[in-house]
Amino acid sequence: MNFSIDTIIFVLAALLIIGVLTAKFSTRLGLPALVFFVAVGMGLGSYVYFDNAKITQLFGILALIIIIFEGGIQTRWKDLRSVIKPAGSLATIGVLVTAAVAGLFAKFILDLSWLESFLFGSIVGSTDAAAVFSVLGSKNIRKKLTATLEAESGSNDPMAMFLTVTFVELVQHPDSNILTLILTFLWEMGFGLVIGILIGKAAVWIINKIDLDSSGLYPVLTLGLGILSYGTAVMLHASGLLAVYVTAVIIGNSPLTFRHSIIRFNEGFAWMMQILMFILLGLLVFPEQLLEITWEGILLAFLLMLVARPLGVFISMALSKYSFKEKIFISWAGLRGAVPIVLATYPLMANLENDTLIFNVVFFVVLLSALLQGATISPLAKMLHLSEGETKVKSHTLELVSIGKTNNELIELEIPARTPYAGIELRDIDLPTDTLITGVIRGERLITPRGDTVLQGNDTLYILVSKKNRDAIQELFGEKEGDPSVS
Repeated sequence: MNFSIDTIIFVLAALLIIGVLTAKFSTRLGLPALVFFVAVGMGLGSYVYFDNAKITQLFGILALIIIIFEGGIQTRWKDLRSVIKPAGSLATIGVLVTAAVAGLFAKFILDLSWLESFLFGSIVGSTDAAAVFSVLGSKNIRKKLTATLEAESGSNDPMAMFLTVTFVELVQHPDSNILTLILTFLWEMGFGLVIGILIGKAAVWIINKIDLDSSGLYPVLTLGLGILSYGTAVMLHASGLLAVYVTAVIIGNSPLTFRHSIIRFNEGFAWMMQILMFILLGLLVFPEQLLEITWEGILLAFLLMLVARPLGVFISMALSKYSFKEKIFISWAGLRGAVPIVLATYPLMANLENDTLIFNVVFFVVLLSALLQGATISPLAKMLHLSEGETKVKSHTLELVSIGKTNNELIELEIPARTPYAGIELRDIDLPTDTLITGVIRGERLITPRGDTVLQGNDTLYILVSKKNRDAIQELFGEKEGDPSVS
């Protein structure tokens, strides 16, 4: 069916609105939004024929870059630092074990060759942060667990992508040198990390030093730098997704000009890309083909959830100090989402013998994982006593937005619990020149600051400061360990 340009624009607007409404609906049901977005795409497939894997892969990778970048910006380093080792182990050893076990099952259930079986395992080996945390909603799971899941989800995609590309290569060229592939992996991970750090540091300097005419350009600049980290890494044959995540973490944990604008823009743009990506992926699937592999999909999904993923978690975290209950929760919270479906387009692009079968089974497994695990993550956290009640959401946000150029900005800074300024009146604090504390948030109260206002630990301050004094304010009120406190 052919559509005019006007009709396509109208449909696109309708899909975005439907996507937002279904996201709200999914939160109430405790299911990942991806389930509803994919359902919309599959429904639209009844009227639109679409089977272009190349366009889907291109859009999917771009969406993943933006989603991972947004997730990295939201990740707090002080939470991430304590879980780097277990998360890193999950993102490497955990993915390898999960992929190997899932591939073993696929060999006998799907009757594939060994290389194709391990290709399937590689595709479903990684978890999806967006799916996990859209399910958690307002539930406040222990910080250690949420930080571990965030770090794993943000850093295990490069491993899954490397394994997928490797096994596609091996299926096409079985005589490929294994040692060369291993060295390639080490180069990709190591150099991807280096590029992420370098561009992240450079990005922070550029964002804070450049003087743009409009505050609305700062979020665009930030996103452009994030995409640049991916492009630079890929051009140098390193891991682009790892570079993006590292760049985002550095940017997100540094004092930034127009920080709120940057974060809100990236959050909204990531949601839009997620909506469109899953709808596009839904268009690529033909429901009648899914019915043909129903029992294989169900069996592989349950084996992945109940055997492959737990084995990956328990083996990779054998030396960690996580309790048995915490490992069980991490095992069950390993939802599959965008990455496996996008990776499943690689066999399609390579025209492998069983490419359609692999794509359809991966799609089935992801949907069943999202439906079953997604609906039970929060109840499981409560049952294991890993939930700490409701998440405290900030009911305040201020930012100085200037149409033209300005040398001042309004920053939000949470002072440490053990601040030396606890019990000190504002008039007794030696602030830099041209600096004014414009608001104090204490709990749910907004306190209008006066000279005799007494500060307390964990207060959130809104400070109008000239850009040249931003670092001085950060040093004055910030954490003694050097962690960025501007948020």
